[in-house]
Amino acid sequence: MNIYDKALELAKLLADTKEYKDFTAAKENLSKNQICREILDNFRQVQLEVQVAELTGHEVDEEVKEQLERLYDIISTNPTITEYLEAEYRFSRLMSDIQKIIAEAVPEWFELDINRNALN
Repeated sequence: MNIYDKALELAKLLADTKEYKDFTAAKENLSKNQICREILDNFRQVQLEVQVAELTGHEVDEEVKEQLERLYDIISTNPTITEYLEAEYRFSRLMSDIQKIIAEAVPEWFELDINRNALN
């Protein structure tokens, strides 16, 4: 058994999943609509700004919060964007599940060994 052959087999299986096909179709659909792309890009940019502020302990400006809420309202009622986000989520979840399975098979690779690092 060649591990690279198995990795290629997994890659082909992933590309053939409903989750991936739905994701690529939704992405293609989104790419055809510049307004939807801009709305989603803007939403993600503002969302990231809010998350960074919160993680660094900074107060999020009320205007930014309102902007995020307005963008969310637009996104949640736009079928092109919601279809894309739902498909993206489903495929991301599949990829995370696979990564978890691999990580569980080789736990030493993914563990953080603080004691060993402290000794070095």
